[in-house]
This record gives sequence, C-alpha cells and structure tokens, in this order.
Amino acid sequence: VMLVPSPAFRSMALGIMLSVLFVLAATLTLLPAVLAKLGPKVDALPLRWVHSGEHRSARFARWGERLWRHPHLYGPAATLILVLLALPIIGLKTGMPSIKVVPSQDGSRVGYTQVQQAFGAGAPGALQVVAPQRDAAAVSVIARRDPGIARVSPAQPGGNGLALIQAVPTTDPSNSATGRTIDRLRSALPAGALVGGAAAENHDLERALAATTPLVIGVVLALGFLLLLVALQAPLIAGLGVLTNLLATGAAFGIARLIFQDGHGAGLLGFESQGFLDAWGPVFFFAMIFAISMDYTVFLLSSAKEHFDRSGDPREATIGGLAHSGRVIFAAAAVMVAVFFTFALSGPLPPKEMGVILGVAVFLDAMLVRLILIPTLLRVFGRHAWALPRWLDRILPDVKFGHGEAAAGLAVEPAPARE
Repeated sequence: VMLVPSPAFRSMALGIMLSVLFVLAATLTLLPAVLAKLGPKVDALPLRWVHSGEHRSARFARWGERLWRHPHLYGPAATLILVLLALPIIGLKTGMPSIKVVPSQDGSRVGYTQVQQAFGAGAPGALQVVAPQRDAAAVSVIARRDPGIARVSPAQPGGNGLALIQAVPTTDPSNSATGRTIDRLRSALPAGALVGGAAAENHDLERALAATTPLVIGVVLALGFLLLLVALQAPLIAGLGVLTNLLATGAAFGIARLIFQDGHGAGLLGFESQGFLDAWGPVFFFAMIFAISMDYTVFLLSSAKEHFDRSGDPREATIGGLAHSGRVIFAAAAVMVAVFFTFALSGPLPPKEMGVILGVAVFLDAMLVRLILIPTLLRVFGRHAWALPRWLDRILPDVKFGHGEAAAGLAVEPAPARE
C-alpha cells in the first residue's frame, strides 16, 4: 500500500505497520517477562471444564481423514465454488465515492440534492480552470464548446497574472462522463491552463489508484511467495498457498460486485448502490485480505511442515497439521467474521463495504481454502508438495518448526486425541 502515491494511503499503511511492530515487540519482550514473573500463578483460576491442554483435535483429525480419502471430491467442489463466486469480478467497476455513501437523511446529502435540482447535476463538482489572463477568453470559449460543460462563469482576475474560470459539468461529479470531460478540457486548453477542483482531484486520484493497483498486487504476491518459501522450504506448496489466497480474494471481490455494484441485498444492508466499488477498495482490501489469509496459511502449513519433518509421511503431515491447527483457524476466523460483519450495521457505505468484503473473504478463506482446498492439494501432491531442490536448499536459510525433540527431527508420539 505504501506504493500508492497518496498521503492518505501511505499514512494509513505506516500506522498499520507500526502497530504490528509494536505488538510483535511486546509479544517477544513484555509478554515473556510477565509470564516469567507470574510463574505458576499464571495457571490460577483454571476453567476445569475446558480441556485447553490438548492441542490435537479429534474432530479435525477425522475431517482430515475424510479429505485424505476423498480429495478428488472435496477439492474440486471447493475450487468450483470459489471460481463461480469470483466470476462476477470480470464486470467490476470502480469510481470515487459519491454522495450516496452518506445516509439519505444527512444534511450534506439533502443539500447536495437541492443544489443539483436547482443548478444542474454537475453543480456540486464545478471545475476550476486557472489560466493566464491573456488566455482567459480563449479558455472560456473552449469550455463552452465542450459537450460535457453546462455553463461557464465569467473569468475572475487574480494575482500573478492569472484568471479563474468556473465550469459546471453536465453530469454528477462521480459519473465517469465527468472524468472524460476533464480529460477533453485538459487536452484542448492552451498551455499554462490547469483544470482543478474537487471533481478533478478525485479523477486524478482514481487514475493513480488504477495505475498502481497491478504493481501493488504483484508485489504482495511476490512477497507472500517469498515469505512462505523461506518458512516452509517448499516452493510448490508456497506457490499453491499464494494461488489459493488469490482465489479466495477473487471470490470476495466477486461477491462485492454483486452486493455493492449491482445492489443485491442493498435493502437488507441499508444502503444505496453507487453502481461501482469505491476506487480505493481494490488496493486496500486486497492487501488486507491477503495479509489475513497469510495468517491462516501459516497456521496450517507450518503445522503440516512440522509433522512432515518429524515423520516424513505426507499423510501424517496433512492430517496432523489439520488436527493441530484446524481449531485455531476455525476459532480465529469466527471472531474475525463476527467483528467485520458488525461494520455492516454502520450508516455510511465505506464501513459497510469494508465489513462485508473482509468478513466474506475471511469466511471463504478459512472454510473453503484452509480447511478443504489446501489439505486436498497436500493429498494430491504428496511428497512432491514438500520437495526442495538442492540448489534452492543451499540458498534458503534453515528454518525449523517445533520444539525440543521435534525440532531435532525425532519422532514424538502425539497425545491421545480428545475434544
């Protein structure tokens, strides 16, 4: 997100990164110190009816057994669902937020509507053209001739030999036709004439976001693959982890298009569709969804990697990894989905978009990708999923999961499973 040429995006990204760094620092320093200070007191007031000491879930072990026996049933089914949900992304449109993001009863929206009714659809987004005073008459003539301009105000002389001409478009500031009008004016006006105003600023920001979105997606995918490659020491499963993350993200955006662009469920969620997704959404939501998905990917695959390093058995890696991490993934996803969906209850549209899109993405990623698709892929590829070429082994740092005997590569018998 730091690649986006917008101070708002960069400050937001910097704040999130600093928050993560502070949490990480506290986890690695303050938390161990507190635990050491408390000693045995940390186990005071236990919930005796909760068997939290057992990390292996019998329920998820049985689910892993079922996936191992029927990978060609569950894997294609999960993939088909995700692909079908992702198909609507083909028609996804983006645009800068319109007045529809504000609840209809708010004073700003009521006043906006009254201005449009009295002075035309483009009146709230009048364009400000600044030009040398000697070119003011020519600029006014060019603006009046443009089919996207409703009217042009007389030039107002100012300091530094400049003049200001107000041009009112024929369309709403959030309409894509207004952007085309701005582009036509900029190409037709004489050198030294500049087109500004709120509508032009939004248009320029939208184009900047569209231009940097492919770069952001590419960098996120590359970094995700490299991190998984270093952590798992297995290029095939690292690549599959990134691709499945991308599939879940596409499915979330496909649902976003159906809800927020096409308006399905608008009455239930209490909003008016703008006919597009906010232009800042693809960059911001993609980065957020991918970061959250990587957490669940690491939960599952690091546990599976630990089991494979210990046993050398792909079956034990798949079932054992799911048995040890499935409960964590399910619980963490349930909390995140509940938190995100509460944003759908807010009045303004942007928090609704954030809550619904992130909530749907976490649900799909945890339920379909981590708990079905990835385990079936591990089953299909078997030992090849964990293969590491010798030339790559010499380059990568040595990363091991597990503690004590497990880290030393010795077999450790799992405790009896219980719920």
